[in-house]
Amino acid sequence: MFIEGSLIFAFLAMICWGIGDFFIQRSARKIGNVESLFFIGIIGIIGLLPLVWGDLKELIEWQNLLLLGFLGVLTFVAGLLDFEALKEGKLSVIEVVLEVELPITILLGLIFFGETLSGVQWGIISLIFIGIVTMSIKGHHLKNPRLFLEKGVLIALLGSIGMGGINFLTAASARQVSPIMAIWGPAVVFSILCMIVIWRREGFSKTFSNLMRYKWLVLGMGIFDTAAWTTYAFATFHGEVAIITAITESYPAICLFLGLWINKEKENWHQYLGAGLAIVASVVLATMV
Repeated sequence: MFIEGSLIFAFLAMICWGIGDFFIQRSARKIGNVESLFFIGIIGIIGLLPLVWGDLKELIEWQNLLLLGFLGVLTFVAGLLDFEALKEGKLSVIEVVLEVELPITILLGLIFFGETLSGVQWGIISLIFIGIVTMSIKGHHLKNPRLFLEKGVLIALLGSIGMGGINFLTAASARQVSPIMAIWGPAVVFSILCMIVIWRREGFSKTFSNLMRYKWLVLGMGIFDTAAWTTYAFATFHGEVAIITAITESYPAICLFLGLWINKEKENWHQYLGAGLAIVASVVLATMV
């Protein structure tokens, strides 16, 4: 029963991340990266407060406070690294590098949670990873592989390592404290850090002006991203981090189809093939648990 619930939450996280990232891309371009992260945190804090109220007593334990605080700082740093990489490098190249978070998360789960994977599961997870990378690669990458050595790639690599750590620490926090607190606590920390950056850089007048101008975009971004992380926390509460993360990492396929449907974007045939491979492999992996 617990395993079935974890798989349902994993697929919900995949869908919510796909939709959330679609909103995040638009929001970051219109109101800024730090501002987008700030509003995600604020919406998460307000939205989850009624659910986390009974868990606030857990913050009395210094171990819990330290874990959640560190996770919040790591989320802030990794988020800024990802944003900076996307700012300096080509989006299509950086997206491929950011997928390094999947093997990083799996490795941490195997080492610290003592998880094990069968040979078949390793094979299917490899297919998911191949599908994601294939989906992210544009045609010009194949003609000029040196693009992967351009500006922003090293920053993206560091950011992806950080995101792998965030995945792992979210699972650890969900198990040590609670799934809701694993999202709410770090949101408080990185929202305060974002607030400091915004205040020191330009103040809040422009930020709140953009909020009123793009309120529905910001609201959609905050709701879906918070829902994604919350369902991921519940999924990893009982499920294996390696398998859950492998399933959720197919979310770029959702972004691809939303871009095709709403933005009328055109993709290469191999990208559709990669998206299909990632989703089918995720479903097959879920049936093996």
